[in-house]
Amino acid sequence: MRIVIAPDSFKGSMSAAAAAEAIAAGLRRVRPDIDLTLVPMADGGEGTVESMVDATGGQLIHQTVTGPLGEPVMAFYGLLGDGQTAVIEMAAASGLPLVPVGRRDPRITTTYGTGELVRAALDKGARRFLIGIGGSATNDGGAGFAQALGAKLIGVDGQPLPDGIGGGDLPKVARLDLSGLDPRLPECEFQVACDVDNPLCGSRGAAAVFGPQKGATPEMVAELDSALRRWAEVLLTATGKEVLEMPGAGAAGGLGGGLTALLDAHLDRGVEIVIRATGLRERLQGAVLVFTGEGRMDFQIVHGKTPAGVAAAAREAGAGPVIALVGGVGQGYEQAYTVGIDAVVPIPRGPMSLDEAMAEGPTLLADAAERAFRFYIAAAERR
Repeated sequence: MRIVIAPDSFKGSMSAAAAAEAIAAGLRRVRPDIDLTLVPMADGGEGTVESMVDATGGQLIHQTVTGPLGEPVMAFYGLLGDGQTAVIEMAAASGLPLVPVGRRDPRITTTYGTGELVRAALDKGARRFLIGIGGSATNDGGAGFAQALGAKLIGVDGQPLPDGIGGGDLPKVARLDLSGLDPRLPECEFQVACDVDNPLCGSRGAAAVFGPQKGATPEMVAELDSALRRWAEVLLTATGKEVLEMPGAGAAGGLGGGLTALLDAHLDRGVEIVIRATGLRERLQGAVLVFTGEGRMDFQIVHGKTPAGVAAAAREAGAGPVIALVGGVGQGYEQAYTVGIDAVVPIPRGPMSLDEAMAEGPTLLADAAERAFRFYIAAAERR
């Protein structure tokens, strides 16, 4: 009997690796010699770097870069076990939590630090990149990112603009000079975890949909939307790639479009990128039972969340039933049953506060895994 354990992190309580170990501990109480395959998972958002480093025996590397406000921040990226693949969460360098609420202004925030992380990973030998672009503080269309990798943004006066520009500076760009772009980039492959299909501009664009949460007033939204339209024209002239209406171009303040044009990056669902990188489908072959899980399950389960991705991969691999162990359930959690999850098992053993549940997370998770496994075995033996 072989079982695959592939949970997401339980935010604020356990990393994906710790959650997988807790589930394994519960299962071993029932069958100490059970054959377990642990694959920490993620969906491209927070925790993706840690999960993939753990899953592949890689290393987490800390790096001081330029933060979204132009000030130094300590960020990180992951170098996976193959020594060739870097995993980057753009939020680690250019994320909204790095900007105090009173200073949030997407006209000035920059993706320069995310570009610096790519450059640092290049120096370490990485030639394959997986970039998660959720949680951004920016609306610069990837202009700052491009500058960090050697591109020059030429102003109307013919002079390069200062490094680290924000979205409000895009109308000043007359052309994009890519002659100084890092020469190692053509050797690289870029995959981008993007779970939204918003275009660059318009009513569903980067500024209109995501700008307000980054501090944009209605007036700023109009200004930033116009600026991104101008940036799309500059990108088209420099790269020959049209990104204005491209699904996903509006992700991360237009970084989705910028990465596509500048690096020929491929945008895909985050959980699918992680599944491929960890070899989950191959590891699911022959599994009689699959455990996954996350901190909270609700209607969002159908929108690319980790347990749904694991369930789909399990079906493709012909694996056994999929059990999702969750910290809690919200409205619409039952939609999990439409995406291939066979059972949803909340882990609290009774009424308790969120703080209590999070503090006891590993114990609760191990206990829930044991209960679910005992039920599975009892049912199987009676068939």
